[in-house]
Amino acid sequence: MDLRKLKTLIDLVSESNISELEITEADGKVRIVKAEPAVATQTFYAPAPAAPAASAPTLATAPVETAAPVETGHIVKSPMVGTFYRSANPGSKAFAELGDPIKEGDPICIIEAMKIMNEIEADKSGTVKSILCENGQAVEFGQPLFIIE
Repeated sequence: MDLRKLKTLIDLVSESNISELEITEADGKVRIVKAEPAVATQTFYAPAPAAPAASAPTLATAPVETAAPVETGHIVKSPMVGTFYRSANPGSKAFAELGDPIKEGDPICIIEAMKIMNEIEADKSGTVKSILCENGQAVEFGQPLFIIE
């Protein structure tokens, strides 16, 4: 089953009242189970301050002065939610190291989603300038993984 179809099914389950979906096709079987409400409600939003309206412009301009330098180059983003792995097995060599030359289509990491290991390929040729995730780290859809220069 291709990733787009799998993502569509995940979105369908998350946006509906069903808690479980199982589909069997010729090329495999997929079972999607919606997480408990307590787990699904973990959000990372910070409430906006209500009272000090006058200090809001100062807060908005402060990060500009102290912002870290912006990395330049092509950003490879996660196509799904899952767990990031730099190599195929715990003891094996990483797919991509800092400074490694890579070609478009080369595998650069694995993202495990629902016990399925999804090999992520470079979408641009170049040199690995930065690795933005730690091995075993949970990643979100669209989260930057690598910077290729």
